Amino acid sequence: MESIIRCRKCGKKMKSARVDDYRIKLSCTCGFSEYRTAPAASKAINPHFSKESLLPLTFDDSGRFVLQQQADREQKEIITLEEISMLASSDYNLDEVLMAVVEKTAERLGLDICSVYLWDGEYLVLRASHGLAQEALGKAKLKIGEGITGSAVEARKPLLVEDVSQDSRYRYFPETKEEQYKIKTMYSYPIFLGEKPFGVLNLQSVVTREFTEDEIYFMSVIANLILGAVKMRKRL
Repeated sequence: MESIIRCRKCGKKMKSARVDDYRIKLSCTCGFSEYRTAPAASKAINPHFSKESLLPLTFDDSGRFVLQQQADREQKEIITLEEISMLASSDYNLDEVLMAVVEKTAERLGLDICSVYLWDGEYLVLRASHGLAQEALGKAKLKIGEGITGSAVEARKPLLVEDVSQDSRYRYFPETKEEQYKIKTMYSYPIFLGEKPFGVLNLQSVVTREFTEDEIYFMSVIANLILGAVKMRKRL
């Protein structure tokens, strides 16, 4: 089933065209266009894609996070963490920050879906998502122990499910319109503030996906930046 990507401006179906081995351009008849990193499904059938595009995190001379690019490039680039860190401490509202976080995280890790759920004292509420329908924000809710997301919080540890279709805990929300993806692998990283649940960072792929130690470390830093961004805005 072909994935449908809707325009963020008018909601119409967008057309996609590969720009190079790592990017696709999405265009809408309304004139809006954007670039995205090729999703996992595209990379899986791309003979030029190499797992070396996700190499370990290192530091540059100034102490900033950097990521070594493909071996044939010999250059380093400042990793998304610095951008997200700046956003987290900016005066942007929380929803804008969370949306930027999920978009940049999905692009950096080559994922089809990245979402953030925050605990409101009763439910884990979907607050931001790259990939899921935006009308689901604030509506998709889970209790602790419910779904893979809630189970990760209950277990107080990350959960990796290689095939969600084989896991009875998987919870589907019609409003997210995720049926267009046929999700395969899901990784839920719970966020805690001391002993209290705070939220969950969800990562999803349409192909079976494993995560390296460096990618998991990357997620832990993103989770901490989300925690800091929310706490800072609650104090304001």
